[in-house]
Amino acid sequence: MSQFPEPSSIIPHRAPFLFVDQVTALDPGQSASGIWRLTGEEDFFVGHFPGRPTLPGVLMCEAIAQVGAIAILSDAKFANKLPLFGGIDSARFRRQVIPGDTLEMSITLTRISARAGKGSGEATVNGEVACQCELFFVIVDA
Repeated sequence: MSQFPEPSSIIPHRAPFLFVDQVTALDPGQSASGIWRLTGEEDFFVGHFPGRPTLPGVLMCEAIAQVGAIAILSDAKFANKLPLFGGIDSARFRRQVIPGDTLEMSITLTRISARAGKGSGEATVNGEVACQCELFFVIVDA
């Protein structure tokens, strides 16, 4: 059993748009890590791509952002708030992610204020970098 909270107890995302199965590290307001186990049953694999299912890169960025939201919303000073995407910079996709892979995501919040922030994130599979990106977000009332 994990010593960390369930992702759905922190962020408002729900299936089919919850892309964090488990929190694996958490420093509230600073950083977080989590995993997403891709079973192959996810709807997007049917059309992306038939015969060669591949996790869309934008969903890797979203999964990293959800881990970032866990880091933010775990900090008591952000109670009753909601982080929303403000932008993505320097996104790079280094390897395909396919059914059966476990995506390991991590993010460090590099700048955060009461209204906005920035984070640097990465997703890997078996230690191999799949995605790196810089995420910008705004913080609004929930």
